[in-house]
Amino acid sequence: MPDVDWIRKLCLSLPDSTEKLQWGETLCFKVRGKIFAMVDLSQGNLTPITLKCAPEQFHELLEIEGISQAPYVGRYKWILLENSNVLPSSELEALIRQSYDLVVVKAPKKKAARKKTPSKRRKK
Repeated sequence: MPDVDWIRKLCLSLPDSTEKLQWGETLCFKVRGKIFAMVDLSQGNLTPITLKCAPEQFHELLEIEGISQAPYVGRYKWILLENSNVLPSSELEALIRQSYDLVVVKAPKKKAARKKTPSKRRKK
């Protein structure tokens, strides 16, 4: 059964992912500063989870009982799972990974460390 600890472990296992408590008790998982998953810690261990989904899956997922359009960001194809137990853990894991993949593509690339080369002085 996927609970908060399970979600947290999975999200933080993804490359460049971080977590930050925002908007009260909402734990946001980010990749390079962009949110890919949110869980509401105030709702207990089987927390609601908000994820970005592929546009072609959006309406299909909304037909599942316990899944709705996410408040504020639903128009951008984000879904809200009533609790983390709405789907089997394998399907939830696939949705979390998909959300990460959809967000990481548009996240800013890491700035490469610039090499400082000594300036050449002209001889007079």
